[in-house]
Amino acid sequence: MIPGVPTTAVGLLSGGLDSALAARLLFEHGVRVIAYHLFTPFTSAVRAEDARAVKLCRGLGVECIVENAGPDYFDVLKKPRFGRGTAFNPCIDCHLFMLGRARVLMEERGAAFVFTGEVLGQRPMSQNRRALDLLEREAGLEGRLLRPLSARLLPPTLAEQEGLVERERLGKIEGRSRKTQLEWAARWELEGWGTPAGGCLLTDKYYGGRVEEAFAHGEDAWPDLELLRFGRHFRLPGGAKVILGKCKEENAGLLAAMAPADTAFQIADAGSPVALLRGGREADAPAAAALALRYSDARGREEAPAILYRDGRETGRVIARREDAADAAAWKVSGG
Repeated sequence: MIPGVPTTAVGLLSGGLDSALAARLLFEHGVRVIAYHLFTPFTSAVRAEDARAVKLCRGLGVECIVENAGPDYFDVLKKPRFGRGTAFNPCIDCHLFMLGRARVLMEERGAAFVFTGEVLGQRPMSQNRRALDLLEREAGLEGRLLRPLSARLLPPTLAEQEGLVERERLGKIEGRSRKTQLEWAARWELEGWGTPAGGCLLTDKYYGGRVEEAFAHGEDAWPDLELLRFGRHFRLPGGAKVILGKCKEENAGLLAAMAPADTAFQIADAGSPVALLRGGREADAPAAAALALRYSDARGREEAPAILYRDGRETGRVIARREDAADAAAWKVSGG
């Protein structure tokens, strides 16, 4: 350590309590923290600036580097080397991807080490001792990956051996209980954090089914994947997808997310979902309009006028006929 020059560390900040505590704990050692956050379509936040991690960084007063997930990340999700959890969540591969990004950032910014909020034994798949060792090795961070919350239960890192942090002031938390973390959060008056993995929709088996189904149909671009958080999903026989909003906010979100080639329908003069048709042909429009009718307050009618939208705005009206969605049950995507 150079006298008078603070040690810099790059940390993975998810927006959960553990990673926020890890950053705060390093403040106690005088470490300058640079947070890295990978923003994906698989979170509750629609915009990166609304992500919990970004808000936490503001509260902690640390620099936050946000990267939008891209094709290389989605490729990891499709074919994870180390398998999945109970849903569509390839936690080890996902974590390894982020650690790789953090290592590059560490080298670019001249940081001394990378840290995470991992807790030994908290998650059976990705936070057991074998998985922690694997992540450190595969990420090329041997000796340079510090887990501040469980550090005293793990072999000393170079940061500890070189005196950049004091091992005896680091944590020795183990297991799924969060009692110690909550005590620390109260002591440091930390606010705005989320539950472990609570922000990742991939841990939900129903949502994960949507992701898997979308990948199977070649829908692996951000605009397609961000639609997975909305409403009910249907796959028409020709391959096109129809998404129905479940509330006023989802209807507005679907209209705002429309691409130039999309069309949408909403039953006029009745409580109705917006039915967004993506990737469809003109021949698919009747089925999309009929789905809007079947899930509207006018569902008992055989036909009704429907508002037609293009580019997110009303452009005309068509007649929706219930019979055009007679196979709706067969079209519904699992978890949709």
